[in-house]
Amino acid sequence: MTTQERINGKDLINIGIYAAIYCVVMTAIAMLGFIPIMMPALTVLVPLIGGIPMMLFYTKVKKFGMITIMGAIVGVFLMITGMGIWPAILGLPIGFLADLVAKSGGYTSAKKSILSYATLCLLIFGNYIALYLDIDGYFATRQSFGEEYISALSAVMQPWTAPVLFISCFVFGALGAVLGQKLLKKHFEKAGIV
Repeated sequence: MTTQERINGKDLINIGIYAAIYCVVMTAIAMLGFIPIMMPALTVLVPLIGGIPMMLFYTKVKKFGMITIMGAIVGVFLMITGMGIWPAILGLPIGFLADLVAKSGGYTSAKKSILSYATLCLLIFGNYIALYLDIDGYFATRQSFGEEYISALSAVMQPWTAPVLFISCFVFGALGAVLGQKLLKKHFEKAGIV
């Protein structure tokens, strides 16, 4: 690996800035999760709205590892903010996979950037895994939300919703990337991404 291919301080700063922006966007949208019926909608809204700042980040990505690090940071952030261990476990491998997709387009393919971000959005599904694997354990940490909230969310998050939410993360990630690219067309042209 040459010096030009290695991640440097400027790359780490870009990762940090865009990870912070993405995490703020996620947190703001996640507040809707306090309304039980809105919990599944987070797999639509986070990828869709988050696609805008993330596509700006993709104009800065020219080296392998940047998206991997982004995935790891987002996964750890989700764990720290109470979403359980699964996002942290999935952050690195999903980020790595998203990095491979972007790299396959030489970090200059708009279509591969869309596919890469959609892949990265699968990380959002990690928030729900504990809910499906151990619903009692999940709600044991959320007793302060009240019995009414727990009952309503249990009714909404039926096992059949798992594949729907997983696919939703990917599909709306792709749509969010398309939206981001359209809004940031000038930046994509300047970065040589076609």
